[in-house]
Amino acid sequence: MAEGDQDRLFAEAIDRFGGALARLARGYEADAELRRDLEQELQVALWQSFATFDGRCSLSTWVWRVAHNRATSHMLANKRHAQRGWSSIEDVEIADADATPFARADSEHAMALILGIIDRLDPPDRQILLLYLEGVAAAEIGAVTGVSPDGVATKIHRFKSMLTRRFAGSGDAR
Repeated sequence: MAEGDQDRLFAEAIDRFGGALARLARGYEADAELRRDLEQELQVALWQSFATFDGRCSLSTWVWRVAHNRATSHMLANKRHAQRGWSSIEDVEIADADATPFARADSEHAMALILGIIDRLDPPDRQILLLYLEGVAAAEIGAVTGVSPDGVATKIHRFKSMLTRRFAGSGDAR
């Protein structure tokens, strides 16, 4: 692919997905400095990837695949797995037994709680939920992650059920 085409695709991808990529970086990296590094790594990896983009999948699917693969590599390179004690979504329980500590919390506080839960998940579950929060359809999430659409739907349902239990009584179970 010509470098001009590569630049054009990169500019289009950043225009369409730049904000989502920044949110994805937050989902993978809690430390602000490392998150900025990850955002740059995502952009570099994305630009480089367009040299081999052949259009067999949508631009969206390509961007998400590259971004999630790079973010996962970033995490593994920083050897955070053992330190963080990640869990599968089936194993995550919310530690706070009080059903309403965030009953009056604003949406930013609720999102911080959600991202805190996502931060504890295994990379495959994290990918699914971050894509879901970005509004990506289950079929496309499956294409990005290699998980069947039914498997994606099951993971999302479990996550939503967990959040519903967490926000029970607060009126903010989204």
